[in-house]
Amino acid sequence: MTRALKIQKVREKLNLGFSSIGSWMQIPNSSIAEIMGDAGYDWICVDLEHGHFGYENLTDIFKSIELGGALPIARLPNSDPYHCKAVLDAGGGGVIVPMVESAAQLASVRDSCRWPPAGKRGVGYSRANLFGKNFNEYAQDESQQPLLIAMIEHIKALENLDEILSTSGLDGILVGPYDLSASMNLIGQFDSEGMRKALKLIVEKCKTYSVPAGFHVVQPNEGDLKQKIREGYQFIAYGIDAIFLNNNCENPKI
Repeated sequence: MTRALKIQKVREKLNLGFSSIGSWMQIPNSSIAEIMGDAGYDWICVDLEHGHFGYENLTDIFKSIELGGALPIARLPNSDPYHCKAVLDAGGGGVIVPMVESAAQLASVRDSCRWPPAGKRGVGYSRANLFGKNFNEYAQDESQQPLLIAMIEHIKALENLDEILSTSGLDGILVGPYDLSASMNLIGQFDSEGMRKALKLIVEKCKTYSVPAGFHVVQPNEGDLKQKIREGYQFIAYGIDAIFLNNNCENPKI
């Protein structure tokens, strides 16, 4: 399946009201990427904000993810247009944008991810179009609308949530609970009344604007995953490579 078809598959799931389950990478290792990509997830997000990846090895990571059939995407370090071009030229199928606080910021990232006429990303041969071999197909399809997910992780985003969710081309949002709680002076207090109200508001607003809501179930637990689906979340990251490793490499001390 081509990368464009994988993007379409994720989009169709979300638009039909189903959940799309992916996972998360922070360790820059192509063997781990191959294992993650073959684990049955729709997509694997490479974390360029808190992970330890460099652009020099990103193509190998993406290729390894694709071997198993998953769609490679990346959380950007920030909303600088340079990162959009680097990730997508390397063969990423979409981006997760951290710390989105306004519709204008999100629209700028969207345009930086798309080739003209849909956007203003620089056009050229790259791994994304097999260094020109698939240039025409890429120009007509994938380059016009890669996957776009906005992270809602600051109280300012809540204040501008209606405008953010109204931004055209937005495929979904992903709650960043740690940063959101910190911006509310409730760091890590996910069961606090303030955080519960904030999360409820986000899910309700997403339903109003028909934008899929997303959440990261950081500690892998099937019960928690099912609960998030019941709460209305659709774009769900499950676990992190380092946590999968940490949870299973402890000395059993027998």
